[in-house]
Amino acid sequence: MKKNNTIPSQRVGLSNPFIVFQKEEIEQSLADRFEQMVRVYPYRLAIKTMKDELNYDELNKAANRVARTILEPYGEKQNPVALLFEQGTPLITAILGTLKAGRFYVPLDPAFPPLRNTFMLEDSGAKLILTDNNNYSLARLLSQGSRRVVNCEEINPGASGQNLGLSISPDRCAWLLYTSGSTGQPKGVLQNHRNVLHFVMNYTNGIRICTDDRLSLLRHISIFGAIRDIMGALLNGAGLYPFDVRNEGVASLAGWLVREKITVCFFGAPLFRSFLDTLAGGETFPALRLIRLGSDSVRKNDVERFQKHFSSLCLLVNGFSSTETGTVRKFFITNETEISTSTVPVGYPVKDMEVLLLDEDGKEVEPGQVGEIAVKSRYLALGYWNRPDLTDAVFSDDPDGEGTRIYRMRDLGRMSHEGLLEHLGRKDFQVKIRGYRVETSEVEKALLELEDIKDTVVIAREDRSGDPRLVGYIVPANRPVPTVSALRRALSNSLPEHMIPSAFVMLDAIPLNPNGKVDRQALPVPDNSRPELDTPYVAPTNAVEMELAKIWAEVLSCDKVGIHDNFFNLGGHSLLATQIISRVINLFRVELPIKSLFVSPTVADIAEIITKNEANKAGQEGLSRMLAELEMLSDDEARHRLADESD
Repeated sequence: MKKNNTIPSQRVGLSNPFIVFQKEEIEQSLADRFEQMVRVYPYRLAIKTMKDELNYDELNKAANRVARTILEPYGEKQNPVALLFEQGTPLITAILGTLKAGRFYVPLDPAFPPLRNTFMLEDSGAKLILTDNNNYSLARLLSQGSRRVVNCEEINPGASGQNLGLSISPDRCAWLLYTSGSTGQPKGVLQNHRNVLHFVMNYTNGIRICTDDRLSLLRHISIFGAIRDIMGALLNGAGLYPFDVRNEGVASLAGWLVREKITVCFFGAPLFRSFLDTLAGGETFPALRLIRLGSDSVRKNDVERFQKHFSSLCLLVNGFSSTETGTVRKFFITNETEISTSTVPVGYPVKDMEVLLLDEDGKEVEPGQVGEIAVKSRYLALGYWNRPDLTDAVFSDDPDGEGTRIYRMRDLGRMSHEGLLEHLGRKDFQVKIRGYRVETSEVEKALLELEDIKDTVVIAREDRSGDPRLVGYIVPANRPVPTVSALRRALSNSLPEHMIPSAFVMLDAIPLNPNGKVDRQALPVPDNSRPELDTPYVAPTNAVEMELAKIWAEVLSCDKVGIHDNFFNLGGHSLLATQIISRVINLFRVELPIKSLFVSPTVADIAEIITKNEANKAGQEGLSRMLAELEMLSDDEARHRLADESD
């Protein structure tokens, strides 16, 4: 495989020249760098959403008003500020305003269960929540009367928009991002301005961002990759284009990319696959010069599909990063690149981020051997918020360096003799489920908090299609054992949808090895039998119900499905819902409402919809639109949307 660590200059295709982000420019604050862009490009478009747009001068003034609102009651203390927003201009102004005020921000996610957001609020100690009109009520609920809540959309537009002129050190904290923790609770990763600017420097120079670029923002700011795109645009005079996939649906993404002339688009690998599923084959993306993938392993088939749908002027970039390190490896892929392995390598080094592969004794392994991935750099995260024990477990000073530190990622990798890194998965029990990083111990903790559970182990196993899914092994505390319906209902109060196991197996005891530790190899593979549900089994009563039950059983790998069984209690999720709806429409050729499987999650309900809508034939365009939007909705999100529409 040919070494490819540099973006080909002839593929950039932009009129404005690429300007190198110099190393000395990281020795300032993020606010200083942004204000520099404002001075140079005051009337250049900074951000454009489906609802509004702001140039750099307008965005800067809006952020300054947010900063003054933060400073009024609290002064220049380095306290955390919680942000509760979906995608949009208010979110970006809140981020910049928080940084301009010398504070660091803690992103909350409105889609998370309240208990998870509450934990992050309490653990961070944030006394201020910034939000918008859509999330003001939720913010007030989360504040519990002990935190100040500010609606950024109600800040007086006549207030001063002048720069505050604060002296903010590059050593000052910039953000606190929470990831799943090995102790069963999310852990907060703390980062400073200098290190964030170092990330941006590598991102800018690595893909040659210039002022002509238009960067998409498809993911929530609680994920590191989203912040990289925000700063990659706004700290380089480029345009930032947020697109709310949760609400707009992935089917409309292709048209949006063309209409807004997006040049750089970051996808999570699962979202990229969903996006490709919506393409008919005739689409062209003349402005799109680079697609960056992350958040999950990239497969050989992903590259082949990219090469089929995109021109030779567009590059695909696979990378390897973490919240603790930023991007440490990247691999450029062209239409001529051949991938010989099932998963795509994560590539070659980026500046100032050295990757080591270590054995159990902490010694480097030889090329071609498997070792734990460790990163050596001056620009690693500061550590875990209020958890020195977790910090000391994975961060250490480099005995051979001056100021460099080493972070052990608990991922396994293999390095070729040419320096190409393959990522071979997690060393511990942290797994990727549909693009989300999940610590299985956090799921176990949530299960053990249920009074019906005596003991539990949660692991990831591949489903029928080869994708990982969570399986919960349960030792019940009482008889009768809890139903799967009851377990999923209880877990939905504390866990996001992607962290709820797809299957549960009841055991008399958790198997142990001779050392008294859990023997995960002895955990049985879930069989295909129908799980115990609250609803008794009722067999199909007509031809339509029989065909539907057959489809459900095949997609869900279940031996039988009753007509009143809830799709999600059988282990279904949004990605499997897409397969169900696709096969139903292809078989019956009827128009189905976009949220049909979420609103009516039983065979009997869908059969009734089909019978009533036999006259409405579904075209290919309508099929793609419905499938894509359905695929991007979680169960909780769908219920929220339905509640909003019924108001």
